[in-house]
Amino acid sequence: MQVLVRDNNVDQALRVLKKKMQREGIFREMKQRKAYEKPSVRKAREKAEAVRRARKQARKTAIREGLIAAPKPKPRVGGPRRPGMAPSAAAPAAAPATSA
Repeated sequence: MQVLVRDNNVDQALRVLKKKMQREGIFREMKQRKAYEKPSVRKAREKAEAVRRARKQARKTAIREGLIAAPKPKPRVGGPRRPGMAPSAAAPAAAPATSA
């Protein structure tokens, strides 16, 4: 796995590395290998993961074919993450607090 550091910005490179590791499932595997897992428990976990993946795939297929309605998108909380973008109207600036 390789991450390029641009303009000596190590923090951004670390974020990219963590995201790549998360996508690859390295953190999950490290957590599982921390302690011994009995073969019977491992089989049960892997079977449950397979069932979860199959249900997710079936749900996506049903949504794509129009058999079930797509879930409503969750409202975004907070402002923009990229510098240079204008703040959204949904996140107004904090008003000064008045003490009584």
